[in-house]
Order: sequence, then structure tokens, then C-alpha cells
Amino acid sequence: MDAMKRTRLLLLAVVGVIAALGLAACGSDDDDDGGSSGGGGTIAFLLPETQTARYETQDKPLFEQKVEELCPDCDIFYQNADQDPTKQQSQVEAAVTEGVDVMVLDPVDSTAAAGMVQRAKDAGIPVISYDRLILEADLDYYVEFNSQEVGVQQGQALAKKLADDGNPTGPIVQINGDPKDNNAKLFKEGSSSVFDKEGIEVAKEYDTPDWLPENAQREMEQAITALGEDGFKGVYAANDGTAGGAIAALTGAGLDPQTIPVTGQDAELAAIQRILAGEQYMTVYKPIKPLADDAAELAVAVAQGQDPPEGIINGSEDNGTEDVPTAINKTIPVFKDNVKDTIIADDYWSPQEICTKQYAQACKDAGIQ
Repeated sequence: MDAMKRTRLLLLAVVGVIAALGLAACGSDDDDDGGSSGGGGTIAFLLPETQTARYETQDKPLFEQKVEELCPDCDIFYQNADQDPTKQQSQVEAAVTEGVDVMVLDPVDSTAAAGMVQRAKDAGIPVISYDRLILEADLDYYVEFNSQEVGVQQGQALAKKLADDGNPTGPIVQINGDPKDNNAKLFKEGSSSVFDKEGIEVAKEYDTPDWLPENAQREMEQAITALGEDGFKGVYAANDGTAGGAIAALTGAGLDPQTIPVTGQDAELAAIQRILAGEQYMTVYKPIKPLADDAAELAVAVAQGQDPPEGIINGSEDNGTEDVPTAINKTIPVFKDNVKDTIIADDYWSPQEICTKQYAQACKDAGIQ
């Protein structure tokens, strides 16, 4: 009888262990199904300015959307420096204090930002340089458009237009971007390489503080005064904001911008409208979604201690300290005849946004309804 009792107790114990293991396994499955594969994390997304419309209207919402899709449990610490390096330094300090897991930083000043990177690194925070390369710094990754190629695309477009108009050697006015921005330097290098190759004379050249349209307008006014109304045949403007300033100066001087090709960059809404109306010759479309998506994918991976998703890193950039692993995105020159196939097709701007009453006929002429 004692032997039988011991046997029953042993069997009950075995059954209990099996049941416990079964419950544990069920609990593990529930945990796996209930959360993201890598957990959460806090990502700092620090942008440089609001003067260029794309940062608030495109980069920010697209980055946030992609992070939410990849990691619903992740938090985003967002700040914009409004073109103020001192303000950006304070924002970096705030991100460090917040204890973020990774910092995605688009610098106001590409050189001064090296100290901000070092501050983050001292706190054990990885740094991804976004859109503009941070120089002389220990970066983990860089996400970019090929800025020198953007300048080449602008230069080639202007060179072709000048040749078509019977002015193959110009002269032109060259309005570059902010000298604190390393991208502005690369745009200038790219465009100047074309002008040198094609023998295009640069009659006046300016670097535009803070990319401000009003500064570009003042520079263009100075050029018109110095060169006279017939002293130039085209204008290289590094982005759409400076293009708008240059066009305002041309109009103010009584010159028809439809007869003087002006370049641009960023495919801002006002620039697309000017292009359709014939007031601006071209812009360079930089599809922000793949740029923001790449940055979000890298940031989530880094925040969760994982390797980058396969295929994102497709090059490297030398920032003076190291060759930074880089995700490079392509850019597209946009003219009046391909707005529909680029800007509209990608839903970057909708026909409703572009084709206001003032531009309704221009849209119709371009086949945009």
C-alpha cells in the first residue's frame, strides 16, 4: 500500500511538471505575439532649420511615420534649431539628458556639429548624420543625397539651356548656399565643375548666409547693379529659396524671369508653381521619403542594438576623420515637362496644392488637372 501511494505521488508530480512547462510555453508565445521584435527605444531627430519648407512638411512627418511603422513602442525626441547653432547645441544637450538611445542629427553648421557628436558619444549615444555630413566627427552612419551630383545636375541643366538660347558661355550669376553648410560647398563644387568644363563665365558669385531668400535677393540686386541688365544670361541658384530671392530681384529690376533661366533645388511648392509658370527654369527633386525611411530604419536598428537592414548602406563618405558608412539616395532634375511624371506621380505635391487659381492655366498647359 505504501509502495502504491508513492507511485501515485510520483505520477502526480510528473503531471504537475508537464502542466507547468505547458503553461510557461503558452506564456512565452503570448509575450512574443504582444510586442515588437526588438522592443522600444528613444530616438532623437534633430533638424537644422525651418527656412527650407521640406524639413517640417516632409522630413519630420515621414520619419515619424516610418518609425511608428517599424517600432510602435519607440519614442521620438524631435527638435528644430531654426538655423541657430547655439540652439542646436542646447537641443543636443537636452537629448543627452533625456537619455536617448540614438541621435539622428542634421547639422546647422557641419563643422561645429563635431563637438555635438562628441558630446553624444561621451554619453554612449550613437549618432547618424542626416542629409548634411558632419565633418571631423566619429559618426556611426550617414544618410544623404549625393550633394555634389545635385550641383552637377543643376550645372548641366543651366549649361544646356544657355546653349539652347545661343549663350553657351554665359555669363552667369552664381548664388551659392550657406557657407556653414557642407552641402552648400558640395553643390558649388558640382556646379562649378560643369561651368569650368563648358567654359561658362561666372560674372558674379555669392555665398548666401543662412540660405535666406532675402539675402539672395540682395545679392542678385547687387549683381544687376554691377553687371547691368544685359550683363548676364542665367542664374545659378543653389536651392529654391535662393531662386525665389533671385527671381524677385529680377522682377524688381523690370527683367522678365522667363528670359533668364534660374536653377533651384528641393522641389518646394512655390518653385514648382514658378516652373510651370515659366518663371524658374528647373529644380532638383530629392525624394524625401526614401531618405527619411532609410534614416528611420537605421535609427530603429541602432536603438535596438541590431545591424542595419540589408541593402541600406550602399557607399561611404569621408568626413575628414573616417569613411562613414552611408545610405545614398538619388535625385531627379525637374523641368516644366516632367513635373507630372515626378512630383505629381510621387504625390510629393498634389494637383490641388499646385494648381491654385493663379496657376490653373499653367497646370492645364502642362497636362496637370
